[in-house]
Amino acid sequence: MDNMMVKGMRFYGYHGVFPEENKLGQQYYVDIELKMDLERAAQTDDLNFTVNYAEIHALAKTIVEGPPFKLIEALTGHIASRVLEAYTMVNEVTVRVTKPHPPFDIHFDGVTVELRRKRDADGRTIPA
Repeated sequence: MDNMMVKGMRFYGYHGVFPEENKLGQQYYVDIELKMDLERAAQTDDLNFTVNYAEIHALAKTIVEGPPFKLIEALTGHIASRVLEAYTMVNEVTVRVTKPHPPFDIHFDGVTVELRRKRDADGRTIPA
């Protein structure tokens, strides 16, 4: 299976459990890895046989900058589900969302949630 990785996307969102997170917001970093067959795109040089990474960016932006989630686990899962719903040629998706500045009085480089999802035989989204 081939991979396409859209890495280092940055968006501003208002996600979190605490009221100040929902009011002030912060930047989120998103990486999306798509597993799919890219052979035909590689042979034909035709965008119709791959996923347009600008569309992946737009999808992630709409979700991260949209209505808030309490947990980045839920935010990450929603992105993964939407990718699989929107792109039938994607067999599996890995989504990483990093919250670089959680509102805690401790110093660290942030929190990252990584979820891997795929379709089952009936087309439902399941953990990979």
